[in-house]
Amino acid sequence: MSKTLVQPVGQKRLTNVAVVRLKKRGIRFEIACFKNKVLSWRSSVEKDLDEVLQSHTVYSNVSKGILAKTKDLLAAFGTDDQTKICLEILDKGELQVAGKERESQFSSQFRDIATIVMQKTINAETQRPYTINMIERLMHESHFAVDPHSSSKKQALDVIRELQKHFPIKRSPMRVKLNVPEQNFTTLMEKLNVWNASIVSKDESGIQLSVICEVDPGFFRDCDALVRNLLGRLEILAVSVHAEGDTHVDNYDDHDDVPSYLSKESNDVVELSERIQEQTISIEKGNAEVKQNKCSTCNAHVGNSKQYRDHFKSDWHKHNLKRKTRQLPPLTAEECLTDMEIGDSKADLKDYSF
Repeated sequence: MSKTLVQPVGQKRLTNVAVVRLKKRGIRFEIACFKNKVLSWRSSVEKDLDEVLQSHTVYSNVSKGILAKTKDLLAAFGTDDQTKICLEILDKGELQVAGKERESQFSSQFRDIATIVMQKTINAETQRPYTINMIERLMHESHFAVDPHSSSKKQALDVIRELQKHFPIKRSPMRVKLNVPEQNFTTLMEKLNVWNASIVSKDESGIQLSVICEVDPGFFRDCDALVRNLLGRLEILAVSVHAEGDTHVDNYDDHDDVPSYLSKESNDVVELSERIQEQTISIEKGNAEVKQNKCSTCNAHVGNSKQYRDHFKSDWHKHNLKRKTRQLPPLTAEECLTDMEIGDSKADLKDYSF
Protein backbone atom coordinates (compact mmCIF):
# COMPACT_ATOMS: atom_id res chain seq x y z
CA MET A 1 0.00 0.00 0.00
CA SER A 2 1.53 3.31 -1.09
CA LYS A 3 1.96 6.05 1.47
CA THR A 4 0.81 9.59 0.76
CA LEU A 5 3.56 12.20 0.95
CA VAL A 6 2.43 14.93 3.32
CA GLN A 7 3.72 18.40 2.39
CA PRO A 8 4.04 21.08 5.10
CA VAL A 9 1.59 23.95 4.77
CA GLY A 10 1.67 27.52 6.04
CA GLN A 11 5.45 27.78 5.82
CA LYS A 12 6.93 31.04 7.07
CA ARG A 13 9.29 32.63 4.58
CA LEU A 14 11.05 36.01 4.54
CA THR A 15 10.29 36.64 8.22
CA ASN A 16 13.50 38.52 9.11
CA VAL A 17 12.71 41.51 6.89
CA ALA A 18 11.02 44.89 7.01
CA VAL A 19 7.72 44.76 5.17
CA VAL A 20 6.27 47.77 3.35
CA ARG A 21 2.57 47.38 2.62
CA LEU A 22 0.30 49.30 0.23
CA LYS A 23 -3.40 48.72 -0.37
CA LYS A 24 -4.64 49.87 -3.77
CA ARG A 25 -7.99 49.22 -5.46
CA GLY A 26 -8.89 46.96 -2.57
CA ILE A 27 -5.85 44.71 -3.12
CA ARG A 28 -2.94 44.41 -0.70
CA PHE A 29 0.62 44.48 -2.06
CA GLU A 30 3.82 44.00 -0.07
CA ILE A 31 7.56 44.19 -0.68
CA ALA A 32 10.42 42.77 1.39
CA CYS A 33 13.11 45.26 2.44
CA PHE A 34 16.22 45.18 4.58
CA LYS A 35 15.73 46.42 8.13
CA ASN A 36 16.63 50.02 8.93
CA LYS A 37 16.93 50.89 5.23
CA VAL A 38 13.43 52.12 4.37
CA LEU A 39 13.70 55.31 6.43
CA SER A 40 17.18 55.96 4.99
CA TRP A 41 15.72 55.68 1.49
CA ARG A 42 12.82 58.02 2.28
CA SER A 43 15.19 60.60 3.78
CA SER A 44 17.38 60.39 0.62
CA VAL A 45 20.37 59.14 2.61
CA GLU A 46 20.39 55.78 0.82
CA LYS A 47 20.51 56.02 -2.98
CA ASP A 48 21.06 52.39 -4.04
CA LEU A 49 17.74 50.56 -4.45
CA ASP A 50 19.44 47.16 -4.21
CA GLU A 51 20.60 48.08 -0.70
CA VAL A 52 16.96 48.61 0.32
CA LEU A 53 15.01 45.80 -1.40
CA GLN A 54 15.51 42.12 -0.59
CA SER A 55 14.29 41.40 -4.13
CA HIS A 56 12.55 43.31 -6.92
CA THR A 57 9.40 41.25 -6.36
CA VAL A 58 5.90 42.27 -5.35
CA TYR A 59 4.06 39.96 -2.95
CA SER A 60 0.52 39.70 -1.75
CA ASN A 61 1.85 38.19 1.52
CA VAL A 62 5.57 38.39 2.26
CA SER A 63 5.61 36.17 5.35
CA LYS A 64 4.00 33.29 3.42
CA GLY A 65 5.92 33.96 0.22
CA ILE A 66 2.78 34.46 -1.91
CA LEU A 67 3.50 36.49 -5.04
CA ALA A 68 1.11 39.11 -6.37
CA LYS A 69 -0.85 38.14 -9.49
CA THR A 70 0.00 39.90 -12.74
CA LYS A 71 -3.65 40.81 -13.40
CA ASP A 72 -3.83 42.48 -9.98
CA LEU A 73 -0.67 44.49 -10.72
CA LEU A 74 -2.09 45.68 -14.05
CA ALA A 75 -5.43 46.58 -12.46
CA ALA A 76 -3.87 48.53 -9.58
CA PHE A 77 -0.75 50.09 -11.12
CA GLY A 78 -1.36 49.91 -14.87
CA THR A 79 1.92 48.06 -15.39
CA ASP A 80 3.57 44.78 -14.49
CA ASP A 81 7.06 46.27 -14.15
CA GLN A 82 8.07 44.95 -10.74
CA THR A 83 10.79 47.58 -10.13
CA LYS A 84 8.49 50.56 -10.84
CA ILE A 85 5.81 49.07 -8.61
CA CYS A 86 8.38 48.46 -5.83
CA LEU A 87 9.42 52.12 -6.01
CA GLU A 88 5.81 53.32 -5.63
CA ILE A 89 5.16 50.97 -2.71
CA LEU A 90 8.45 52.02 -1.12
CA ASP A 91 7.50 55.73 -1.29
CA LYS A 92 3.79 55.52 -0.44
CA GLY A 93 3.42 52.30 1.53
CA GLU A 94 3.14 51.75 5.26
CA LEU A 95 6.23 50.35 6.98
CA GLN A 96 5.50 47.37 9.24
CA VAL A 97 7.95 47.23 12.16
CA ALA A 98 8.34 44.95 15.15
CA GLY A 99 7.43 45.97 18.67
CA LYS A 100 10.99 46.61 19.84
CA GLU A 101 11.81 48.61 16.71
CA ARG A 102 8.67 50.70 17.15
CA GLU A 103 9.52 51.30 20.81
CA SER A 104 13.06 52.34 19.86
CA GLN A 105 11.70 54.66 17.16
CA PHE A 106 9.26 56.30 19.58
CA SER A 107 11.98 56.70 22.22
CA SER A 108 14.32 58.32 19.70
CA GLN A 109 11.63 60.71 18.45
CA PHE A 110 10.62 61.56 22.03
CA ARG A 111 14.23 62.52 22.72
CA ASP A 112 14.38 64.61 19.53
CA ILE A 113 11.21 66.49 20.50
CA ALA A 114 12.54 67.14 24.01
CA THR A 115 15.80 68.45 22.53
CA ILE A 116 13.93 70.89 20.27
CA VAL A 117 11.81 72.06 23.21
CA MET A 118 14.96 72.61 25.29
CA GLN A 119 16.59 74.63 22.50
CA LYS A 120 13.55 76.84 21.93
CA THR A 121 12.53 77.59 25.53
CA ILE A 122 13.83 79.16 28.72
CA ASN A 123 12.76 79.31 32.35
CA ALA A 124 10.52 82.36 32.72
CA GLU A 125 11.98 83.07 36.17
CA THR A 126 15.73 82.58 35.59
CA GLN A 127 15.82 83.36 31.84
CA ARG A 128 18.00 80.27 31.38
CA PRO A 129 17.27 77.04 29.51
CA TYR A 130 15.99 73.91 31.20
CA THR A 131 18.06 70.74 31.13
CA ILE A 132 17.02 67.93 28.80
CA ASN A 133 16.09 65.68 31.77
CA MET A 134 13.77 68.34 33.17
CA ILE A 135 12.05 68.80 29.81
CA GLU A 136 11.53 65.05 29.44
CA ARG A 137 10.08 64.80 32.95
CA LEU A 138 7.70 67.70 32.29
CA MET A 139 6.60 66.02 29.06
CA HIS A 140 5.90 62.79 30.95
CA GLU A 141 3.95 64.67 33.61
CA SER A 142 1.81 66.31 30.92
CA HIS A 143 1.13 62.81 29.46
CA PHE A 144 2.61 63.62 26.08
CA ALA A 145 2.43 60.82 23.47
CA VAL A 146 4.56 60.74 20.31
CA ASP A 147 2.76 60.82 16.97
CA PRO A 148 4.96 58.94 14.45
CA HIS A 149 3.10 60.48 11.52
CA SER A 150 3.87 64.08 12.56
CA SER A 151 7.20 65.94 12.39
CA SER A 152 9.24 66.37 15.56
CA LYS A 153 9.34 70.16 15.16
CA LYS A 154 5.55 70.50 14.91
CA GLN A 155 5.05 68.29 17.97
CA ALA A 156 7.70 70.27 19.87
CA LEU A 157 5.79 73.51 19.26
CA ASP A 158 2.59 71.83 20.46
CA VAL A 159 4.41 70.62 23.58
CA ILE A 160 5.63 74.14 24.34
CA ARG A 161 2.08 75.51 24.18
CA GLU A 162 0.85 72.75 26.50
CA LEU A 163 3.68 73.18 29.03
CA GLN A 164 3.10 76.94 29.17
CA LYS A 165 -0.33 76.25 30.69
CA HIS A 166 1.13 74.56 33.76
CA PHE A 167 4.83 75.46 34.14
CA PRO A 168 6.98 78.63 34.11
CA ILE A 169 8.31 78.08 30.61
CA LYS A 170 8.34 80.41 27.61
CA ARG A 171 9.81 80.69 24.14
CA SER A 172 13.35 82.01 24.12
CA PRO A 173 13.52 85.26 22.12
CA MET A 174 15.18 85.61 18.75
CA ARG A 175 17.93 88.17 18.28
CA VAL A 176 17.58 89.98 14.95
CA LYS A 177 19.19 92.96 13.24
CA LEU A 178 16.81 95.29 11.38
CA ASN A 179 18.02 97.78 8.77
CA VAL A 180 15.56 100.38 7.43
CA PRO A 181 15.80 103.80 5.73
CA GLU A 182 15.99 106.82 8.04
CA GLN A 183 12.47 108.03 7.24
CA ASN A 184 10.96 104.68 8.31
CA PHE A 185 12.97 104.22 11.50
CA THR A 186 10.34 105.83 13.76
CA THR A 187 7.62 103.52 12.43
CA LEU A 188 9.82 100.50 13.12
CA MET A 189 10.58 101.55 16.71
CA GLU A 190 6.90 102.13 17.46
CA LYS A 191 6.05 98.63 16.26
CA LEU A 192 8.86 97.08 18.29
CA ASN A 193 7.46 98.77 21.41
CA VAL A 194 4.06 97.23 20.68
CA TRP A 195 5.69 93.80 20.44
CA ASN A 196 7.59 94.40 23.74
CA ALA A 197 10.87 93.79 21.97
CA SER A 198 14.06 94.27 23.97
CA ILE A 199 16.44 96.73 22.27
CA VAL A 200 20.08 95.61 22.47
CA SER A 201 21.72 98.40 20.46
CA LYS A 202 21.03 101.08 17.87
CA ASP A 203 23.06 102.54 15.03
CA GLU A 204 21.55 105.81 13.83
CA SER A 205 24.47 106.93 11.70
CA GLY A 206 24.22 106.97 7.93
CA ILE A 207 21.28 106.65 5.58
CA GLN A 208 20.36 103.10 6.60
CA LEU A 209 19.60 102.97 10.33
CA SER A 210 19.85 99.67 12.16
CA VAL A 211 18.68 98.23 15.45
CA ILE A 212 19.54 94.95 17.15
CA CYS A 213 16.69 93.61 19.25
CA GLU A 214 15.31 90.48 20.86
CA VAL A 215 11.76 89.63 19.84
CA ASP A 216 9.37 86.79 20.60
CA PRO A 217 9.45 84.17 17.79
CA GLY A 218 5.68 84.48 17.50
CA PHE A 219 6.19 87.94 15.98
CA PHE A 220 8.89 86.87 13.53
CA ARG A 221 6.52 86.55 10.59
CA ASP A 222 4.97 89.99 11.25
CA CYS A 223 8.40 91.52 11.80
CA ASP A 224 9.71 90.15 8.51
CA ALA A 225 6.67 91.49 6.64
CA LEU A 226 7.00 94.92 8.32
CA VAL A 227 10.68 95.27 7.41
CA ARG A 228 9.94 94.36 3.80
CA ASN A 229 7.18 96.98 3.64
CA LEU A 230 9.58 99.56 5.07
CA LEU A 231 12.11 98.73 2.31
CA GLY A 232 14.52 97.31 4.87
CA ARG A 233 16.39 94.10 5.56
CA LEU A 234 16.14 91.56 8.40
CA GLU A 235 19.09 89.47 9.57
CA ILE A 236 18.85 86.66 12.13
CA LEU A 237 21.70 86.86 14.63
CA ALA A 238 20.55 84.12 17.01
CA VAL A 239 17.50 81.88 16.95
CA SER A 240 17.54 81.32 20.72
CA VAL A 241 18.77 83.80 23.35
CA HIS A 242 19.05 83.13 27.09
CA ALA A 243 20.68 84.82 30.07
CA GLU A 244 24.46 85.04 30.17
CA GLY A 245 26.28 82.32 32.08
CA ASP A 246 25.74 78.60 32.40
CA THR A 247 22.73 77.15 34.16
CA HIS A 248 23.64 75.87 37.63
CA VAL A 249 21.72 73.47 39.83
CA ASP A 250 21.51 76.20 42.47
CA ASN A 251 18.93 77.88 40.25
CA TYR A 252 16.60 74.92 40.73
CA ASP A 253 17.08 73.77 44.32
CA ASP A 254 18.18 74.86 47.81
CA HIS A 255 15.39 77.49 47.81
CA ASP A 256 12.25 77.52 49.90
CA ASP A 257 10.04 78.63 47.03
CA VAL A 258 11.33 76.09 44.50
CA PRO A 259 8.48 74.55 42.47
CA SER A 260 7.48 71.06 43.56
CA TYR A 261 7.92 69.57 40.08
CA LEU A 262 11.60 70.62 40.12
CA SER A 263 12.44 69.63 43.71
CA LYS A 264 11.76 65.89 43.41
CA GLU A 265 15.12 65.01 41.90
CA SER A 266 17.26 67.80 43.37
CA ASN A 267 19.59 65.38 45.17
CA ASP A 268 20.02 63.28 42.05
CA VAL A 269 20.75 66.40 40.01
CA VAL A 270 23.41 67.54 42.50
CA GLU A 271 25.09 64.14 42.51
CA LEU A 272 24.97 63.92 38.74
CA SER A 273 26.39 67.43 38.40
CA GLU A 274 29.28 66.58 40.75
CA ARG A 275 30.07 63.39 38.82
CA ILE A 276 30.04 65.25 35.54
CA GLN A 277 32.37 67.93 36.91
CA GLU A 278 34.77 65.27 38.22
CA GLN A 279 34.73 63.45 34.88
CA THR A 280 35.27 66.72 33.03
CA ILE A 281 38.31 67.60 35.19
CA SER A 282 39.82 64.14 34.78
CA ILE A 283 39.28 64.25 31.02
CA GLU A 284 40.91 67.68 30.79
CA LYS A 285 43.92 66.49 32.79
CA GLY A 286 44.41 63.39 30.71
CA ASN A 287 43.41 64.94 27.42
CA ALA A 288 46.89 64.54 26.00
CA GLU A 289 46.88 60.81 26.76
CA VAL A 290 43.34 59.97 25.57
CA LYS A 291 43.00 58.97 21.96
CA GLN A 292 40.37 61.07 20.20
CA ASN A 293 38.15 59.43 17.57
CA LYS A 294 37.63 61.47 14.43
CA CYS A 295 34.47 61.53 12.28
CA SER A 296 35.43 61.85 8.61
CA THR A 297 31.95 63.10 7.69
CA CYS A 298 31.98 66.02 10.16
CA ASN A 299 35.80 66.40 10.05
CA ALA A 300 35.93 66.68 13.85
CA HIS A 301 37.25 64.81 16.88
CA VAL A 302 34.32 63.49 18.93
CA GLY A 303 35.96 62.05 22.06
CA ASN A 304 36.06 58.49 23.36
CA SER A 305 34.38 55.38 21.96
CA LYS A 306 31.00 56.00 23.63
CA GLN A 307 30.91 59.64 22.51
CA TYR A 308 31.97 58.48 19.06
CA ARG A 309 29.01 56.07 18.87
CA ASP A 310 26.58 58.69 20.22
CA HIS A 311 27.89 61.18 17.66
CA PHE A 312 26.50 59.08 14.79
CA LYS A 313 22.99 59.44 16.30
CA SER A 314 23.24 63.23 16.64
CA ASP A 315 21.50 65.81 14.43
CA TRP A 316 24.96 67.29 13.68
CA HIS A 317 26.21 64.09 12.04
CA LYS A 318 22.90 63.45 10.23
CA HIS A 319 22.87 66.99 8.84
CA ASN A 320 26.47 66.73 7.60
CA LEU A 321 25.68 63.31 6.11
CA LYS A 322 22.92 64.90 4.03
CA ARG A 323 25.31 67.67 2.97
CA LYS A 324 27.89 65.04 1.99
CA THR A 325 25.41 63.36 -0.36
CA ARG A 326 24.99 66.77 -2.04
CA GLN A 327 28.80 67.16 -2.18
CA LEU A 328 28.79 70.08 0.28
CA PRO A 329 31.51 70.69 2.89
CA PRO A 330 30.81 69.72 6.53
CA LEU A 331 29.74 72.26 9.16
CA THR A 332 30.79 72.65 12.78
CA ALA A 333 28.25 71.89 15.52
CA GLU A 334 27.42 75.60 15.97
CA GLU A 335 27.20 76.22 12.21
CA CYS A 336 25.04 73.12 11.81
CA LEU A 337 22.57 74.26 14.49
CA THR A 338 22.35 77.74 12.94
CA ASP A 339 21.97 76.28 9.42
CA MET A 340 19.11 73.98 10.48
CA GLU A 341 17.29 76.64 12.51
CA ILE A 342 17.61 79.31 9.79
CA GLY A 343 16.46 76.82 7.17
CA ASP A 344 13.43 75.93 9.28
CA SER A 345 12.55 79.59 9.93
CA LYS A 346 12.72 80.51 6.25
CA ALA A 347 11.05 77.39 4.87
CA ASP A 348 8.22 77.23 7.39
CA LEU A 349 7.59 80.68 8.92
CA LYS A 350 4.10 79.67 10.01
CA ASP A 351 5.61 77.47 12.77
CA TYR A 352 6.55 80.66 14.63
CA SER A 353 2.91 81.84 14.63
CA PHE A 354 0.92 81.07 17.73
